[in-house]
Amino acid sequence: MFFERVVRPMLFRIGDGDPEAAHDWTLRRLAGLGRRPALLSLLRARYRVTAPATVFGVTFPNRVGLAAGLDKDGAALPAWPALGFGFVEVGTVTGRPQPGNDRPRLFRLPASGALLNRMGFNNRGAAALADRLARPAARPGVPLGISLGKSKVTPLSHAVEDYVAAYQQLRDYGDYFAINVSSPNTPGLRTLQDRGYVAELLAALVGEKPVLVKIAPDLTDQAIGELLAVCLERGAAGVIATNTTLERGGLDPADQGRAGEAGGLSGAPLAARAREVVGFVHRETGGALPVIGVGGVTSPDDAARLRDAGADLIQLYTGFIYHGPGLVRGCARRLAP
Repeated sequence: MFFERVVRPMLFRIGDGDPEAAHDWTLRRLAGLGRRPALLSLLRARYRVTAPATVFGVTFPNRVGLAAGLDKDGAALPAWPALGFGFVEVGTVTGRPQPGNDRPRLFRLPASGALLNRMGFNNRGAAALADRLARPAARPGVPLGISLGKSKVTPLSHAVEDYVAAYQQLRDYGDYFAINVSSPNTPGLRTLQDRGYVAELLAALVGEKPVLVKIAPDLTDQAIGELLAVCLERGAAGVIATNTTLERGGLDPADQGRAGEAGGLSGAPLAARAREVVGFVHRETGGALPVIGVGGVTSPDDAARLRDAGADLIQLYTGFIYHGPGLVRGCARRLAP
């Protein structure tokens, strides 16, 4: 409760309440923790939960990971395991550096426990991330996932080459790779969820490292089923379910003023749909495709429900923003054997 009562209100006042300013400020402080090993040790003693699990050939210290988007460029990698995370996913990173969409592009919906973003894959590019990860001290010390996306300036006809270029620069550093074809904030990107594109992407990327496909919650069951068939045929290691949603259901009336903002919604309103998609993937594949469940986890009970639906691992983003590292620890304990 200390985080919700003391830390969160302070963070939410940074930059006159601008969520992106608070994000940048916090990330800089977390990056600084990497140079303070004594403080990292204290945090690990408080938050770390050890409950190993092996999924798609990778052994994770616990089943709770940081979702892509919070530390796009890997600026604070040593800090995340100290806050309890059993794995970290960086990105989404693109083949070329890009600034993302114009600000403001990140909005809090506090009454709903949600965020709305239209960031647009703002990142320093694959080469810059590779340079950072080439330094052992910059790595997290837990399994690292790398989310790959299409550069905005790259036409769909050259999307596969764009993903491959980023992958080739980073393949030595990721324990798994996620193909992000489901963000609503890059024009045309969700077209890459079509069967033909996914087949081509997987044919180009599946190799020595596990490759997962991140899907949108807004797909129909039929579309998800077709995508899963391609994943099984082409050797995908698993699925990440789900990305943010374009739907606006489940918002508290106090947050309706933001409902018209463009972008993807995350957080508590997505919980039920995330469980539905995770459950569908698990049933449709007979458990043959491991699932990382993400969406609407705001309590250990939510994590357990995702696990019961068929998720092998879970990821946090919005829930972490609202509830802090205590949520990470609580979820990791709840998912322990």
